[in-house]
Amino acid sequence: MKFTDFQLDKTGDGLLPVIIQDARTLKVLMLGYMNEEAYDKTVATGLVTVWSRSRRSLWTKGETSGSYLHVAEMYPDCDADTLLIQALPDGPTCHRGTTACFDTPEDEGFIRALQAVVQDRHARMPEGSYTTRLFIKGPKVIGKKVGEEAVEAVIEAVDGNRDRFIYEASDLVYHLLVLLEQQGVSLSDLEHELALRHR
Repeated sequence: MKFTDFQLDKTGDGLLPVIIQDARTLKVLMLGYMNEEAYDKTVATGLVTVWSRSRRSLWTKGETSGSYLHVAEMYPDCDADTLLIQALPDGPTCHRGTTACFDTPEDEGFIRALQAVVQDRHARMPEGSYTTRLFIKGPKVIGKKVGEEAVEAVIEAVDGNRDRFIYEASDLVYHLLVLLEQQGVSLSDLEHELALRHR
């Protein structure tokens, strides 16, 4: 999509509002604005570049901090007057050093962030990592751990031990993420399947 395809008459200043979202966790990171030059530079470089209204200049997010936002996907909204960018951040997005400019809980979307860590461990197989050891042992051992953690979570639920249930259920989710990765399946695949069933 070209910048000229957007409907900018609503803003009155010729700027396109842009919502930046973490592509892994789906956490909303920031709101920015683009003119045509910022949009074209973002498309060309794959790094989020916005028009800074306070500086009156282009600003590639991360050019001073090193916390670049790498474009994963771009989606115009239904009226073509706002843009959603899903990006992979190199570090904190906000100048305050926080993950996002919005004060939503810091652990929001952490399961997806953990999925990304598991995927990275599988790709790099770093020595000394528990996750690496699981991948080396293969699906039988990983599957056995999923089963063990499921039983432990159920026991704590039946006994009414909420804190212990959270602990064991967290173990279950982690080991399930490892098994999903070993099988080449992601949380998005599960979401798709569940959405099909819901329909």
